Amino acid sequence: MKGRGRFLAIGIALVLIGVGLLASSPETPSLRALAITSGAVLAVCGLAIMLTQCGGREPALFRLDHFMPFLRRPKKGTSPRAESRVVRVARRVLPARLFADPATGKPGAVRRFLKRAGPSVLSSPARRVVQATCFLVFLWLFFYVCWPYHAQPEAPGATHGGWRFAAFEDDTGWLRIENDSAQSGFESGTSFFLVDEGADDGTAGRFTVERVEESALRLSTEVPLTDDQIDRLLLGVGPWTLHESEPGRWPSHYADDLARKEIIPADTFLVIDPLVSLSTAIAAKSWVWSLLCAGIILLVCVLIPRGFCGYLCPLGTLIDLFDWAVGKRVKRFRVKKDGWWVHLKYYLLLGVLAAAVGGVLLSGFVAAIPVLTRGMLFLGEPLQNGLARDWHLVPPIQLGHLLSILLFLGVLLLGLLRPRFWCKYVCPSGAVFSVANLFRVSERKVEDSCIHCNKCVEICPFDAIKPDFTTRVTDCTLCQTCGGVCPTHSIKFVDRWNVAKLKGFNDPPTGDTPLGRRGFLSLLAGSGAGIAGGGVAAAATRHFGARLDDPTAFRPVRPPGSVPERAFLDMCIRCGECFKACPNNVLQPEGFQQGLEGLWAPMVAADWAGCDSSCNACGQVCPTGAIRALPLAEKKVARMGLALVDEHSCLPFANREACQLCVDECHAAGYHAIEFTQVHTEVDGEGQPVEGTGHLAPVVIADKCVGCGLCQTRCYGINADEKALLKRSAIIIVAGEGKEDRLMTGSYRTLRGLDTASG
Repeated sequence: MKGRGRFLAIGIALVLIGVGLLASSPETPSLRALAITSGAVLAVCGLAIMLTQCGGREPALFRLDHFMPFLRRPKKGTSPRAESRVVRVARRVLPARLFADPATGKPGAVRRFLKRAGPSVLSSPARRVVQATCFLVFLWLFFYVCWPYHAQPEAPGATHGGWRFAAFEDDTGWLRIENDSAQSGFESGTSFFLVDEGADDGTAGRFTVERVEESALRLSTEVPLTDDQIDRLLLGVGPWTLHESEPGRWPSHYADDLARKEIIPADTFLVIDPLVSLSTAIAAKSWVWSLLCAGIILLVCVLIPRGFCGYLCPLGTLIDLFDWAVGKRVKRFRVKKDGWWVHLKYYLLLGVLAAAVGGVLLSGFVAAIPVLTRGMLFLGEPLQNGLARDWHLVPPIQLGHLLSILLFLGVLLLGLLRPRFWCKYVCPSGAVFSVANLFRVSERKVEDSCIHCNKCVEICPFDAIKPDFTTRVTDCTLCQTCGGVCPTHSIKFVDRWNVAKLKGFNDPPTGDTPLGRRGFLSLLAGSGAGIAGGGVAAAATRHFGARLDDPTAFRPVRPPGSVPERAFLDMCIRCGECFKACPNNVLQPEGFQQGLEGLWAPMVAADWAGCDSSCNACGQVCPTGAIRALPLAEKKVARMGLALVDEHSCLPFANREACQLCVDECHAAGYHAIEFTQVHTEVDGEGQPVEGTGHLAPVVIADKCVGCGLCQTRCYGINADEKALLKRSAIIIVAGEGKEDRLMTGSYRTLRGLDTASG
């Protein structure tokens, strides 16, 4: 049996490694990185089965014991407990003082250190290490990877002017350019862009220096010159200039910085919260790519039941820290274990799914990872922004912020009722994993050597052990803390079909009975209440919601690449990840302008800042596809809205004074969507314009405007805020029919009639 078990374990490991390799094939970079990460998790789980199964004990298909066994002196005439393979290998390479003496039961340095850290750390150090690692990875992703201010614009590079085109060399194919001054500082192999300064678009291409002469350079190209490039060289009027950087190239520093830091996707923890993708797919009535990631983590949890809750969830780790720092010191609010709240998480899950069927997404209010990310956003991000940049750059707090902060703090404060109260009884994301536990292949088992000491019940963080010391399988996370405190080594974690040496059920008697009439009615009432509550919430949210059929209703400007508004409201989980990755806080959470339906959804706050042309971060970190992950070339032409000039307040139109702030800002960003028109010009008796009269006023070219909001930011910041000449910006970005591009699929460049191959 032992050999067959090892063979099965090796087979499972190889299959999971194969799944991981196959999963690494998607073409989308974020999907590919996530698939590789998920495949690695699967492979590690498979290898763990292979390395830890059996271990020389009673027959089992596989064994997942990785707790620190209770240290005891062996009985007289018996051999010490066999050590695991890992410990035996470690003894060969590490000092003996680190290890316990199995013959005398004397603890080593490692056990003494872990004991000082706490009983749960001593019992299951591997789990605590994984927890801490995942929590630190979450913080790294949120506060470092999504922090956009590491990005710096690329230096413009040096220029070398005064060149003239001389000739093409037929024998070498090189281009010869000349300059009257002696040349220095040029080296063979360096590259430059050759630009005709006498033309509006005079870039002839990128050339490499092949030979440096006293007053000339000989240049080559990697590919043959096109007819257009040759015409520019032969017909150009000059003078020619050598540029180290490509002239007029769109900046990409924010996009490049995120791609550089995103070793694993910034939204990793969001996409492996299955409630996020499941509820989004139901509400949007369409496939959501993160369903694949949810399926992978549920597959992992077939091997390690509810392992996400016990090992990976950063919110659970934060709750553990709160319980350790605060909860264990405040006992006055403690409640008993059994109460109406015991199955609350299942009723909440039913309510969220029922609301999703009605087209309303409530998972952002109660799913574990969105609650955490939004809490970190509204509490941690202002501190990071204020300390690292400046406090005046922190957007003001709104009612919606306070509501989210209270929700987040409420999750932590539930720990005053019982440790990990949220995880045990409330979290609907955990309920998804509890349901998945029905398909588990591994399970906690108790052998007949159990002495009923109750230590496992006392230390279990998930209330997953019954009074008779057997397992509530839907609640167990295989954290294995109980195994480390069992003085008789009676607890094992093996395949669910293992029945060797098991203790009897209802020993000692627990008083538990099968589901009777009262229990059935309670279950029915709770389920009905959950479904009805979700339906009522969906109906009320829609009734007092966005009113998309009303042309006069509020229409927020959404991030570039946002799907159509109805689908957007159905798919956005209000996690706040896009706010964190957005430079200068262009995206800010919506309040109650669209009721609860739009609460915390991202909208462009153009009075505060405009969308930077070098950034596409919001789509890259969106876990549900509510904001599409657009390449920078696509994002640059995706219309968020349209700039409208208020001619009654615009300073030139109102004939108050000259102003060209919006025009300068639009041209500097590379859009060239605002031009001048002459207004208020006086004429003399002959109908000729009087010199010095009138103003140049801005006119928006609708076909070029993408609604980035940079013009509004500039006008508000100078004319309204600094000079107090206006009450609000005279140019406003508006959204709505005909003013924005909102595609579920397809190319924005194609929609705008642009060449998709050009950037």
